[in-house]
Amino acid sequence: MSQQQQFKYIVRLFGQDVDGTMKVPYALAMVKGIGYNTARAIVFKLGLDKDRRLGELSDEDIKKIENYLTDKKILEVPNWMYNRRKDYESGIDMHLVTSDLIFYVRNDIEREKKIKSWRGVRHSLGLKVRGQRTRTTGRTGVTVGVRRSKAAQAAQQQQKAQASSGGEKKQG
Repeated sequence: MSQQQQFKYIVRLFGQDVDGTMKVPYALAMVKGIGYNTARAIVFKLGLDKDRRLGELSDEDIKKIENYLTDKKILEVPNWMYNRRKDYESGIDMHLVTSDLIFYVRNDIEREKKIKSWRGVRHSLGLKVRGQRTRTTGRTGVTVGVRRSKAAQAAQQQQKAQASSGGEKKQG
């Protein structure tokens, strides 16, 4: 009879606690930098069962998953699956997870601010960066409503004046 493994409800994966009751691809997708498609590719390349729960995996399988991404490469997958293609400094394709991804993104934003590119200026001003509309959305602070044109304001004041003078009854 084989040794019965105990089910792990919380699994430590890439320095992050992941729910062990989830199926392996969905649990891997909970890690920052790994989406569902990337998780499926990892599970397929490692030969794991995609229908098993993460808590059912042995410690060796979990180590195998972590070691698969330690060199920042996913072996035998197309380049378009990487989340950092053609790195600015090294020029190589990488796949980053957790704190590495956060670090690289923060450095990219700081570099853009330093060279004062359009994106860097937008980041430093706290405005939208990717060309979204800013006239009506993304307002911060106490700005509420829309400013009316002078013609519309004059027409509204005239209507108020007519309503107030015409609505009063004269007593005599």
